[in-house]
Amino acid sequence: MSMPFYVPPEQVMKDRADFARKGIARGRSVVVVGYDRGIAFVAENPSRALHKVSEIYDRIAFAAVGRYNEFESLRVAGIRYSDLRGYSYDRTDVTARALANTYAQTLGAVFTQESKPFEIEIVVAEVGVDSDSDQIFRLTYDGSVADEQGFVAMGGASEAAEERLGTGWRPGMTLSEVLRLAVDVLGAGENGERRPLDEAQLEVAVLDRDRPRRSFRRIVGPLLTRLLGEPRATTEAPAGVLGSEPSPAEGASPTGAEPAEDDGSTTPPTAPA
Repeated sequence: MSMPFYVPPEQVMKDRADFARKGIARGRSVVVVGYDRGIAFVAENPSRALHKVSEIYDRIAFAAVGRYNEFESLRVAGIRYSDLRGYSYDRTDVTARALANTYAQTLGAVFTQESKPFEIEIVVAEVGVDSDSDQIFRLTYDGSVADEQGFVAMGGASEAAEERLGTGWRPGMTLSEVLRLAVDVLGAGENGERRPLDEAQLEVAVLDRDRPRRSFRRIVGPLLTRLLGEPRATTEAPAGVLGSEPSPAEGASPTGAEPAEDDGSTTPPTAPA
């Protein structure tokens, strides 16, 4: 009769954490950074079908790196949570803090109870009435929550990316300035080499505090080209200009959530995004 094989709990948790970190490191990076009129999301993502940045509710957005099918399931769950809470109580009761706490419980339970942890990191951000009231929450594979101030980078060489962001970012930067900073950070290699990133390789969106109710907008096409090409941001796009490039989510639901497979029956690709 063979004896059961014993593995210390500390070793199990370490192995799961190492497994999750390796999966996340294979994904392309995402940068979330505050600017003078809101919060910008910039992801290296050549796909036009699979989004890494999405709208959740009126003034809340979601960004993620790692396995697409895993963070997509959390995105859909977050939309349903927000819809139900906003309908049952009030739209102002839906907050990024409450959503981040809900995600943390799910990620923590999967990490400790399931055979494989989620190989993802996510950010839940909410734009406030001014930059001091903006909220950016970063959640890791084990359910840990960090309240970030000003900016955050996920995926790939995130520590080096955050160092470069910390060097170049300052409060009150314009949208053009933060977009060019984010692209510079995303294109920096670990060995000092530079990778040029054009508009076709980027997914860019903002939470614009000056827009009524629905703050989320994707920035694509000529507007993105102009913002990235400005030598310095001397003029900002009027509030209505951002609306000229509508999000694919517009009209999808009363809350503005992006369309998703409601029953979860479709199995999306599992490669790291």
